[in-house]
Amino acid sequence: MASHFESPIREPLITGNKTYKQVTHDIVRPTTGKLQPKWMFWTFIAACGAALFVFCIAWEVYFGIGTWGANKTVGWAWDITNFVWWIGIGHAGTLISAILLLFRQRWRTGVNRAAEAMTIFAVICAGMFPVFHMGRVWDAFFIFPYPNTRGPLWPNFNSPLLWDVFAVSTYFTVSLLYWYTGLVPDFGTIRDQSKTPGRWKFYNILSFGWIGSAKHWERWESLSLILAGLSTPLVLSVHTIVSFDFATSVIPGWHTTIMPPYFVAGAIFSGFAMVLTLMLVARYVMDLQDYITLAHIESMNKIMLLTGTMVGIAYLTELFTAWYSSNIFELYIFANKVKGPYWWAYFTMMFCNLVTPQVFWFRKLRRNIYVTFVMSILINIGMWFERFVIIVTSLHRDFLPSSWVYYSPTWVEVGIFVGTIGLFMFLFLLFCRFFPVIAIAEVKAILKVSGDQYRQKQLDEVKDQEVYKNITVGAGAWD
Repeated sequence: MASHFESPIREPLITGNKTYKQVTHDIVRPTTGKLQPKWMFWTFIAACGAALFVFCIAWEVYFGIGTWGANKTVGWAWDITNFVWWIGIGHAGTLISAILLLFRQRWRTGVNRAAEAMTIFAVICAGMFPVFHMGRVWDAFFIFPYPNTRGPLWPNFNSPLLWDVFAVSTYFTVSLLYWYTGLVPDFGTIRDQSKTPGRWKFYNILSFGWIGSAKHWERWESLSLILAGLSTPLVLSVHTIVSFDFATSVIPGWHTTIMPPYFVAGAIFSGFAMVLTLMLVARYVMDLQDYITLAHIESMNKIMLLTGTMVGIAYLTELFTAWYSSNIFELYIFANKVKGPYWWAYFTMMFCNLVTPQVFWFRKLRRNIYVTFVMSILINIGMWFERFVIIVTSLHRDFLPSSWVYYSPTWVEVGIFVGTIGLFMFLFLLFCRFFPVIAIAEVKAILKVSGDQYRQKQLDEVKDQEVYKNITVGAGAWD
């Protein structure tokens, strides 16, 4: 019988007439089968990017921060731009999975695992930047208030830079627990499919001896809901604290109350775009077209259209606030963004974040794989330029014209940023190889109501009921 809670004509989320056994085989196969040529090729490319990151970081540590283009006026440049960009991407991953779980959205099955993994790897990449921005990276432990023999440490608890350390580390811990909790039943499944003693022991340790009993499932579901409930407000608080790095300053263009919601909306927007990128990569490299369907992609694109519109409203509100304040310094900063030497960065940001998502008003484009992939890349480019515009254009024109300077990055900065993208994709592709990129247990849970063969049965039942109703009504009219 069709469900009482949804339309029987809703599009199936699992295609290919899958049985429970086929679901297990299809999702476990990439982790246990032979290395696929596509996976090997793209992992090699990503590994080259990660190697570039290691080389550029070693160069910077050996020669010092002078190898960067940062100067006295623009002290926060590409490094902090990249930090905020990666943090935004990371913070959205767990939020996407947690909110979809709390709202009981079935289409989360194709999205949640990639989103959760994205959080872990993006926060790792983000954490690199402030640490190496210190210059003397070996003194990084001084940022933590801990008992020591060097005399008392007096961290400034009024500084949001210190709040960042606590907020990001807390969020990373909760996200790691949430991600790992979701993987436990699937580790048990992979263990049971393993054919070698070493692999069996490895996945048995990872699954904590999971046997799939009713008690295990009850505890697993309770823990998942608790962690999802914790993660959702944490995401909002963490990116709000990141925005305080700017909002609590006195620099025109930064000290504005719109920063917290502005940053949160931007983080969700860029996070959805990166999840889409990763979903399409996993779909192609691991041959998961039956589990990451056009229905999943269309749902994601609808949310990207909504969040993109929210970000666009934030941009316009920011301009209006600067005009309405009648503050000559605020007015100058925003006029400089539009007409100054970095006008190209401002208009790139507006085009990528405000204009391009409007293509998703059209259903045909929402369901086009290639358009979606290009849009997800463009949106992340636009969100990077948003951070660049906020940081650099607010700093490069100081109150003293003698301090005005045009900032441009060096090859070391570019190499570090490109290298973190390579590191991120390398970690994600390793994850796709050794861990199930789709939640096996959750796919099986919705197979009866979202598999295409069961959907067809529901449609047939509805049609039979309509035919019977028409015959009955017709017979009554005849009588």
